Amino acid sequence: MSLRRRLTLSLVTILILFAVNVGTHFWGSFARNESMIAYRGSVNAAQLSKEVEQLLQDQRQQILVLATLRETTDDRLEDTELQQAEDAITTINGKIQKLGRLSQSVTELPYDQLWESSSYLLKRWLQFYLSYNKSNFEMNMNDPLPFLETSQRLKELEERQAFIAVQRATIIVRTISLTDRITVIAFFSSIFLTATLGFFLVRYTNTSLKRLKKGTERLGGGDLNYRIDNIDDTGELGDLADAFNVMSSKLRNAIYDVRSAKDSADEANAAKSIFLANVSHELRTPLNAIIGYSEMLHDELGDEGEVPRLQFQEDLYKITRSGQQLLTLIDDLLDLSKIETGKMSLHCEHFKPTDILKEACDALTPMLRNNDNTLELADLRGLPTLYNDATKFRQIFTNLLSNANKFTKKGCISVLGREIPERPGWIELVVRDTGIGMDEEQLSRVFEAFVQADSSTSANYGGTGLGLAICREFCDLMGGTIEVRSQAGEGSSFTVVLPTDLALTHATA
Repeated sequence: MSLRRRLTLSLVTILILFAVNVGTHFWGSFARNESMIAYRGSVNAAQLSKEVEQLLQDQRQQILVLATLRETTDDRLEDTELQQAEDAITTINGKIQKLGRLSQSVTELPYDQLWESSSYLLKRWLQFYLSYNKSNFEMNMNDPLPFLETSQRLKELEERQAFIAVQRATIIVRTISLTDRITVIAFFSSIFLTATLGFFLVRYTNTSLKRLKKGTERLGGGDLNYRIDNIDDTGELGDLADAFNVMSSKLRNAIYDVRSAKDSADEANAAKSIFLANVSHELRTPLNAIIGYSEMLHDELGDEGEVPRLQFQEDLYKITRSGQQLLTLIDDLLDLSKIETGKMSLHCEHFKPTDILKEACDALTPMLRNNDNTLELADLRGLPTLYNDATKFRQIFTNLLSNANKFTKKGCISVLGREIPERPGWIELVVRDTGIGMDEEQLSRVFEAFVQADSSTSANYGGTGLGLAICREFCDLMGGTIEVRSQAGEGSSFTVVLPTDLALTHATA
């Protein structure tokens, strides 16, 4: 069981005991109040019964006196005396009604009997007063039965109310005694249970925390393989132990990642060092040609005699070609810098890809001749007009064709293109060669900047390793993709997929 559940169970148990204690207290208070109310009602009813009994006796005496006077004298009652008599009877009737309101279910039958007999008696008395001054009125007021019956009913009601008052008093005493016992038992039970639960919780928590402390010390000491597995908890402490175990695993993985990152950084640093060496070599090669041929021309122009114009034109061509080669290298470096800083942008325009591919193939003709390669350009007249960056499109395929020619000797280079039927609004262009090809390891890093397929590639074929990295970045920027498939010794195939539609270009670029 988890620590949270243990604490929750303990708290709920204590709260239940507390609720029982409080509920018992309120129940006792309510029962005492109800019993006290009933007791007071019984006492008040008993007092009222006494008062009614006294009033009935007084009224009985007064009526007997008046009845005797009426028989012996001719005196008549004045209106005020009649009114006072009526008021007295009304008062008695009202008190009997009040006595009924104070009665309870156990006194309902005695009260009904009292009300029946008293109503009959009071009506007789009231009729006596109202007809007292009439000479022909005759009523036997000496009959004691109605009065005795009413008095008997009143005494029965009074006895019953007195009995109820005694019962209520007994109930009050019992309720107080019961609530006191329950309160004391609940109080001591709460103390005992709280102490017991606290003891077990402290022992359980202390044991688990000691195990966590040991695990923390082991982890802090560098033992990242240590695991905290001996905590009997499925809640917070178990989660904490799992968190320590996960933390140790993450620390171990982080150390491994740091070491791997360090190795990768060392490799990247070495790759950049090789790249700088390659760039230096690539920069010096055209510069040496430019400087060498320029000095030769300068010396030849200083000699006397006829100027060999044909030789001068060939040397100037070599200087121009070396300058273009140097400019291309500098442009690649600037393009890569813009890509890495996020400043490379598109300049979209409508153009025909067929025309640009023909221009790139024509520009490759001298280099094809040097490596004894042939170029096959498929019929691309069916390709649609593109809305994209024509300059970057030209640079992508110039780099791909140049690479294909560089790594192919006495082979064939093919350029294919088509609209993709399953993807309307997209075209696919393929540059395929029969050159040296690449293995799986070389394919995994062929598009990385500053990296060439093999460490000997630069020495054997030249180059800086920027061309394919720039092609990939340009394809991403133009909303397309570039993929390569190759096998060592069997050539390579680079596939470029680009959108043709303006809205699709903006949506994917």
